[in-house]
Amino acid sequence: MSARVGVILSGCGVFDGSEIHEAVSILIALDRRGAQTICLAPNIPQAQVVNHLTKKPEASARRNVLEESARIARGNIRDLATVSADDFDAIVFPGGYGAVKNLSNFAEKGAAAMTVHPAVEKILRDMHAARKPIGLACISPIIAAKVFGAQKLHPRLTIGNDAATAQAINSLGGEHHPVGPAEVFIDDANRLVSTPCYMNDVGPWTVFQGAEKMVEEVLRLSGDPASVVRSHMASMENKFASQD
Repeated sequence: MSARVGVILSGCGVFDGSEIHEAVSILIALDRRGAQTICLAPNIPQAQVVNHLTKKPEASARRNVLEESARIARGNIRDLATVSADDFDAIVFPGGYGAVKNLSNFAEKGAAAMTVHPAVEKILRDMHAARKPIGLACISPIIAAKVFGAQKLHPRLTIGNDAATAQAINSLGGEHHPVGPAEVFIDDANRLVSTPCYMNDVGPWTVFQGAEKMVEEVLRLSGDPASVVRSHMASMENKFASQD
């Protein structure tokens, strides 16, 4: 059977939810490899609603994280509180400000005082305890740094080269490793795979390449029996495409 992968969304739109390019890139990368994808989000109010045209908050607006995430999932989504680690072989987090406004409050509180939504923390802890891999894109590694740093697990992560966020990861008990815009960092001990995506000033193609690599490594760590074959097929496709 192919791997069952939970994709944990945080809304719809970079400034107050999931970064859409990252989420879609991850979903395409998973589908390309035949994974069974289950989209998830907490059923909670958004911490903030931002007008993506003006990039300004709308103080009177109210939106729900699960309902907004359903836009990306085409309605096929589950409340994070209704699932457990037994339902998945791996989980993956796209980035976007929703990761640090809705799934955690890092954007408001900073590293020293941040907390993680209980359902998010539970799935992370339970997946780790079951030795199941976790993929993290863009800013979302800060969540893993908080949860696993507090457990003294010394998570090793990347958000690329952003100095302030790297320092935040280190201050939470993690260890930041800089990588290139489309590269990944793998923490084999904790079974974490992270990639920078839009933490760098890049375009969608670079984001997609990072998402592809992250997904490939997550599936490898999940023990998906077909992942090695699909990895070879994907590499051959890329080789032929580069020759065109």
